This record gives sequence, structure tokens and C-alpha cells, in this order.
Amino acid sequence: MATATPALAERPGSVPAAQPSPGLQQSIAADQPLATGRVTLATGHVDIGPRYVDDKWSLLIHDGTRAQPVWRDPDETVLRVSDAAVQTVPDDPAYAFLGVDAGKRVYVVPQVQNQDVVWLGWNTQDPRVMQTIDRGVTLHLLGVRGPGTLTTFLQSGNFAAPQVLWRSAGPAGQPAAQPFWVEVNTHTHANWVFTVPGVYLVTIQVSADLVSGEKVSATRTLRFAVGDATSTDEAFAATADVPGPGGPAPASDERTEGGDPSGGPGTLLLTALIGVAVLLAVALVVVLTRGAAAKRRAERERTASSPDGRS
Repeated sequence: MATATPALAERPGSVPAAQPSPGLQQSIAADQPLATGRVTLATGHVDIGPRYVDDKWSLLIHDGTRAQPVWRDPDETVLRVSDAAVQTVPDDPAYAFLGVDAGKRVYVVPQVQNQDVVWLGWNTQDPRVMQTIDRGVTLHLLGVRGPGTLTTFLQSGNFAAPQVLWRSAGPAGQPAAQPFWVEVNTHTHANWVFTVPGVYLVTIQVSADLVSGEKVSATRTLRFAVGDATSTDEAFAATADVPGPGGPAPASDERTEGGDPSGGPGTLLLTALIGVAVLLAVALVVVLTRGAAAKRRAERERTASSPDGRS
């Protein structure tokens, strides 16, 4: 594995270049199991990524911290960001996007592995995912619940400017960055910066077009316990009521076809149109019935007024 490299420059005016890491050269076996039971991951290699579970598209945590990698349910996993992750924000305008004053201390899950800190990235390397998706997936930050701000960014080499991927707007805030595209068979790590310690719930959606023409989407919430003093039990107990586009983010996986999830806006519109059609039909029947009755009354009156009793 690569040696620990700071994500934020330690010297004013300098930007650290991310170095290639052997940890990015991985492949994932199709038979890697889905582990059960609660676990806290504080160090080692961890990815998030799409995978099929019981033929259903899902977003899981790939745990490579052990000799035999496994997949894990995000609801049963807490990512511990210990005090070993603390770094100082440099006096460099290139990092102004963090929204934190120079000299302040923040918690950083680095892009290049620090052996004392959990190493979080993402992959699209599950064999069935690679066989079924059309070119790649889209990762979307739906929202963040926590005491501070989360920023996720990439730092390439050659003194290039940081590339901001996601930035929350604070507690229960809307994300400030757009979704980004991840090609098939990709394995990437980034910098995750938390401004203050505490429990953070980070809701992420992964969606894709399949080669079959079907659209799939899954939304899950990552649980972070930032800082040594933050309770893991609190992180497990926290409720993922993070608002996303159009309302609260769903906690379960979704499968859609034709672009309209079951129970979504399209379904509601169809239901409303059917209701309007039923009301119009009832009104038409009432009008026709009243018209026929009025016609019969008029005929009876004409017959009664005729001298010979005929109309």
C-alpha cells in the first residue's frame, strides 16, 4: 500500500500531488459473500459500489479491510473517522471551497491511503454489474445530516486544482455539487473532509442504464462516526431522514423501468387523471338522465292539453 500522504497541503501555497497506489489495482470475485451483523470500520480499504443482491440492484459497502473481502449492508456498518484523520486547513486559496478558515482543524479521509485512517472510495467492479450496465453509473449525493459540512474532492497530480465532487450545505442541507459519472470497471478514492466531529448520515444514490434498456437506481445511507469521542451506538441509532430532490430520500433500493418509479410522480398523475375521468362520466350520466325525464314530462303535458288527447 502507499504511504500516508496528506490530503490538504501542510505548507502554505503548496498542493500535494496524489501518488499512484497499488491499492487501486483490484478485481472483485463474483462469489464474494454478503456479511451480516454490525461492524465498525476504522482503518483499511473500503469502497461503496453497486451490486446485485437476490437479483436486485443495490448499493453496498465493499469491505477490503480483511484478508477475505466481503460486501456489507450500509445500515449495519459505521465508518469511524478517528482523531488520526485531523489535518489543518492550509493558507491556500485553492482550498477556499471547503468554507473553512485557514489554520482550522478538520477531519480528512484522504485520497491516498493513511494506514491509521479508514480509506474510502468507490468501485464499479462487481462482475455482474460490469456485464449488465451500459458504460457506467451515476453517483448522486442526495443529502447530509450532521453537525458540520462534508466536502468530497479529487486532487490530481501536477499541481492541478482540486476537483470538487460533492459539498453539503451544512446540517440537513442540500448538496452543492452535481452528480458525477463513473465508468464501468472503475476504482477511485477521493478526499472526504468533515468540518467538525459528530455523527454524519450521508445519503447516496447510484443509478444506471442497463444494456437491456432497463433503468435501475438504489439509494442508501452511509453512517460516519467522526472523532474518537463520537459514539458508534449513536451512529447506528441515527435516523436517515435526509432530504433529497423532491422530498426525503428513500432508505431502500428501487428498481424502475421506463424512467418512472412505482408510486412516483407519473403514477400519481395517472391516478388523478383516472379520477377526473370518472367524475366526468358520472356528471354526463346525470345530465342525460335529467334530460330524458324533462322530455317525458313535456310529452305528458302536451298530451293532456290536446283536445283529443293526442299530441
